[in-house]
Amino acid sequence: MNQTYYNAVSKMEEMGVDAEYIQGWQGGFVHNPEREEQRVNEAYSAGFEDGQSQTTDNFGKWAK
Repeated sequence: MNQTYYNAVSKMEEMGVDAEYIQGWQGGFVHNPEREEQRVNEAYSAGFEDGQSQTTDNFGKWAK
């Protein structure tokens, strides 16, 4: 497993980041196709975009 991926997901879970954002980030990071349109929401889309960019700069905005 990629250590960057593991560290980022662990940090997001510790911070209480929205689960939809985490799922989007994970999918984007590993280059999965995006969810079908009716299952996409703002948190998922933001996570997916950040995951594709492999950035961890924005997930604090989604912490509860």
